[in-house]
Amino acid sequence: MSDITAPAARRPDGVAVRAARVSDFEGVAAISAMPGFRHGTLRLPFRSPDETRRFLEGIGSDDLLLVAERDGAVLGTAGWRRAGGRRAHVAEIGMGVHDGHAGRGIGSALLAALVDAADRWYGVRRLALGVYTDNARAIALYRRFGFAEEGIARGDAFRDGRYVDVLHMARIGPVG
Repeated sequence: MSDITAPAARRPDGVAVRAARVSDFEGVAAISAMPGFRHGTLRLPFRSPDETRRFLEGIGSDDLLLVAERDGAVLGTAGWRRAGGRRAHVAEIGMGVHDGHAGRGIGSALLAALVDAADRWYGVRRLALGVYTDNARAIALYRRFGFAEEGIARGDAFRDGRYVDVLHMARIGPVG
């Protein structure tokens, strides 16, 4: 999987985007536990590094998880779970960036690599996602990569003691 990387124009200096390894579990667990990262995802608090290791060990051959790193430190993750059968062209994505590196191009580098992998290597035509309606920065990022809004699920997720709305977006890639 080392041949799938974010285009250089989309990567901040010194940042590499590559396939996640099981050995990344501590770094992935650490950023996943950050308040800002967790606030923008469905990640629950108090997850152990061992749970993250088991998750990384269980990634299927049709799934993809990438990390962005600089000098060996994990700065962000992005990945997909691919559907099967007659929906094998569909993947649901999720991503997050280290609280201290948000807004510095890490998310763009990760999303560029996912889109490139979908379009050029995996035959994933539809990339879909859900994003909290109050996450303007993420919504803007997804729009820049061609994701369109498909609808809002009211009270779809429980976050910080209340139910919040989720915006569903998707990107339809080129026809093979």
